[in-house]
Amino acid sequence: MSEEEELIQQLFTEENELTDKQKKILIAAIESFSEKGYAGTSTNEIAKKAGVAEGTIFRHYKTKKDLLLSIVAPMMAKLIAPFIIQDLNKVLDHEFDQVECFLKAMIENRREFLKRHLSILKILLQEIPFQPELREQFFEHVAKKTFDRFVNIIQHYQRKGQMIEMPPESAARLAITTIFGSLVAQYLLFPNAEWDDEAETERMIQYMTHGLGTIK
Repeated sequence: MSEEEELIQQLFTEENELTDKQKKILIAAIESFSEKGYAGTSTNEIAKKAGVAEGTIFRHYKTKKDLLLSIVAPMMAKLIAPFIIQDLNKVLDHEFDQVECFLKAMIENRREFLKRHLSILKILLQEIPFQPELREQFFEHVAKKTFDRFVNIIQHYQRKGQMIEMPPESAARLAITTIFGSLVAQYLLFPNAEWDDEAETERMIQYMTHGLGTIK
């Protein structure tokens, strides 16, 4: 069993109010939504994967959207958010002399996290743009708890003269979207392309430091 499968099993094992059938349905839904997306997955497919009748799903969840939210809500609160924050803190808690070293550590940290939890994160990345409830959960459990710390680090490098003077919130958003966008492209949009992780990391750093670094 992979690390990700163990985390999923652990998450739903802790949900004492769930029946065994509900746990099977939710785990099957995670796998199906990750593979084919929410819109491309039918409840019949989920039922077959879970080994239950389709009617069993609707006895527990009124709609497919209820099923999606039943997966994401506990994942955000108990699994994804703590793991994202705990893992991210390994970088945020460390002081790097150079902004390039900080950016490299951040990119490598996020890449490894994405690779370890790809199937769960794919659901979030695919559905957050279309599901307001998911955006609210992500903001509440993740973004609100990490963005301010990232801004403080940007200010630190601005004071050292290693980043240009611009609103630190804007600089943080630009850095985050560059890292996030590049990793999404690599692992979700073009996963079959030939990627050189080390080279991509250096290109991202070069792109960000040329855009945000001081002119020498």
